[in-house]
Amino acid sequence: MSEITRLDAVEILDSRARPTIAVECVTESGARGRAAGPSGASTGEHEAHELRDGDPDRYRGQGVRGAVANVHQRIAPAVRGMEVGDQEAIDRRLVELDGTEHKSNLGANAILAVSMAAAAAAAAEADRPLYRELGGPDATLLPVPQLNILNGGVHADNNVDVQEFMVVPVGVGSFADAVRAGAEVYGALEDALSERGLSTAVGDEGGFAPDLDSDEAALELLVEAIGAAGYHPGEEVAIALDVAASELYDGDVYRSLERGAGSVGSVGLIGVYERWCDAYPIVSIEDGLAEDDWEGWRALTGRLGERIRLVGDDLFVTSAERLKRGIERGAANAILVKPNQIGTVTETLRAIATAREAGYGQVISHRSGETEDTFIADLAVATDAGRIKTGAPARGERTAKYNRLLWIERELGEGARYAGSPAVERGGETR
Repeated sequence: MSEITRLDAVEILDSRARPTIAVECVTESGARGRAAGPSGASTGEHEAHELRDGDPDRYRGQGVRGAVANVHQRIAPAVRGMEVGDQEAIDRRLVELDGTEHKSNLGANAILAVSMAAAAAAAAEADRPLYRELGGPDATLLPVPQLNILNGGVHADNNVDVQEFMVVPVGVGSFADAVRAGAEVYGALEDALSERGLSTAVGDEGGFAPDLDSDEAALELLVEAIGAAGYHPGEEVAIALDVAASELYDGDVYRSLERGAGSVGSVGLIGVYERWCDAYPIVSIEDGLAEDDWEGWRALTGRLGERIRLVGDDLFVTSAERLKRGIERGAANAILVKPNQIGTVTETLRAIATAREAGYGQVISHRSGETEDTFIADLAVATDAGRIKTGAPARGERTAKYNRLLWIERELGEGARYAGSPAVERGGETR
């Protein structure tokens, strides 16, 4: 592997018309790797810090020229001359250079873009795909997609509290079949909404965002759409939720997901989930409780952990250390993996490894503010994660990830395995 000779950075736009940072890493051999950092709307309190300029006269205070300057003036001199293939050493240098717990000095957005660009440059240098560079020759597993087809919460301007209603093609034969199933259910849902005179405008992640009588009405619509598309609910296509419960939490109580019920404690909210799981083909609930409600999470896991995946997003923020706390306390049984929550590729891989060692599932994830960058698609295959969520089968920044995975499946040919196929046996995948 040759040395890094240059880093370049530019302020670009994400899918919500806000700036983000893109970085190009160049090696002495001329190999180049590019990466762009995403940005979240529903962000955990414990996430790595995203550096914004705060200038109200420019991009409503959301500019990232300071992060760009940090790449050019501070990070580039520190990594220039480092071997591009030594990802751990590069990331360690970035973390040390920043020197803060949450990367608030240089900005996690600047650090992550450099880290991912270095990985991409290393793959280009070795003339192999990124999933091979990160995962080696045994990286052949295509993840089950969790397609967000109905949006609520902070992802949409509607009256639905649950942030994401996703369809999960758990019982089809290939990733291509899964994408087709997701797109067909998405189309069937659009038809169902139109027939009822409901809005088919979409939210941040491409899912439809209608006003509904209740959150449970969204579950009924998804079951209807799955059947209308020709699939058996719960067998070929199931349902996953991202509640983003930290957004519903105020003090010691939650806003109930049942209209007119007022506020409830964690036990009351767990009761709602249990009733929904009895009535609908739900296989996964993400962020069912707030990010620091550890006792509630323990109770939730005791009640539903044997039946479904309970995914910690705000709870774990892709941190191996917070994940270890959850493992010790019996909280959740899976982790959502968002590289920009932690800030480097190495720390992301460490969180995945910690989850795997403990028997926790892993779901590789996008953010609500995305670009056409497809790093997480390769990451999902490289790490054998088995699940990915990257939005609806619509909008270019979402379909870019799905399309990249379709190409990877094509490249792998007969060696490709799909994590949802009955032919692939994976511990915990029934969750």
